[in-house]
Amino acid sequence: MLLSSQWGLVLAGAADFARPAQDLSLSQNAALTCTGLIWTRWCFIIKPRNMFLASVNFLLFCVGATQTTRVLLYNASQKNDSVVDAAKKEAGKDASAVEKIVEDPKAALKSVTNPK
Repeated sequence: MLLSSQWGLVLAGAADFARPAQDLSLSQNAALTCTGLIWTRWCFIIKPRNMFLASVNFLLFCVGATQTTRVLLYNASQKNDSVVDAAKKEAGKDASAVEKIVEDPKAALKSVTNPK
């Protein structure tokens, strides 16, 4: 069951190739990239090696990296920045959101459960 759901993530990510870059989520695709990379590495560390699971996770990494690159290139083109500058700005936005959650987790939970 786990493998079929992971293939679903790969297929859903690949289906997003047809979507415009401005409609894609940078944080979601970065998470897919990291997940694919971490689990691909893990599949080679565990014994016995699970090559089928490694292939699914490697493709998840590829799809996430492709979509993340598309979003960063789009953001850079909109602001006439380099890709590195766009990535730094997006990372700064995510970092400030995480800082707010760390400072007051109860308020963050309320804003998610009871949006106004």
